[in-house]
Amino acid sequence: MTAPTAGPTAARPRDDELDLFGITHPGLVRTSNQDQFLLCSVHPQVVVHGTSLADTSAITLRGERVATIMLVADGVGGSADGREASRLATIAVTEYFASAMRCWHAAGSASEQEFTEALRLAAIEAHRRVKAQAAVQLDGRKMATTLSVGIVVWPWLYVVQVGDSRCYYYTDGVLRQVTRDQTVAQEMIDRGALTPERAQNSPLHHVLSSAIGADEALPEISRVDVSKRGDITLVCSDGLTKHVSDDEIAAECARMTSSEQLCRTLLELVLARGGSDNVTIVVGRAIP
Repeated sequence: MTAPTAGPTAARPRDDELDLFGITHPGLVRTSNQDQFLLCSVHPQVVVHGTSLADTSAITLRGERVATIMLVADGVGGSADGREASRLATIAVTEYFASAMRCWHAAGSASEQEFTEALRLAAIEAHRRVKAQAAVQLDGRKMATTLSVGIVVWPWLYVVQVGDSRCYYYTDGVLRQVTRDQTVAQEMIDRGALTPERAQNSPLHHVLSSAIGADEALPEISRVDVSKRGDITLVCSDGLTKHVSDDEIAAECARMTSSEQLCRTLLELVLARGGSDNVTIVVGRAIP
């Protein structure tokens, strides 16, 4: 695999130049919230177990940020099983990333395939763990969750996708859906058997063809150059996109003043329109 190339790259933003926020809400119909989200940064760190030094403050204990992770998992089925599936997937993916630190250096390099394979294996590990837990506690029943993870290793955004939660990228006034919905309706659209307009009202629109813990999990990996300051990455569950169109999300991105403001404004739109599902929104940008 040849080394990827990006356009002119701005300086890597410092930690205090990152504007990150996430929010989750049960909506106005569901009695509980099956969604999970995680926002975190990855740093190499020195852990001092013993020293003759009187003062360790001169030692750099936490190194420069390696990556930023934005994760949304939407439990399937509207039950406690769905919440457990999304919880297990979130933990499994994070633990796998932590154990695969040796692969972070490969991002954006000639050996990038090593890194993308680690991302795929993280999703597969989550799938394995959720299925194993279901076998132990659910007497043959399944539990499942979607999984959308954005990992920024400057200047690249890598996205791991299973299910129909989404990752968007907003730049130069244009909103792009980075992920592809893994639904039966989308597969029919891809085959030309269904138009996107008809799919919106199809009962297959939210029937997953791939999910963590389901019969099949097929992780898809995407990569986007995110080196332009001020551009926005947004990861969400379908509780947002059921009520708010892509054009409306783009319009709110154009007006945003902060990641928190954008998350809260989009949530207010969802609730004003009935909030029929759990909704989770995670937003990040490098402050221009």
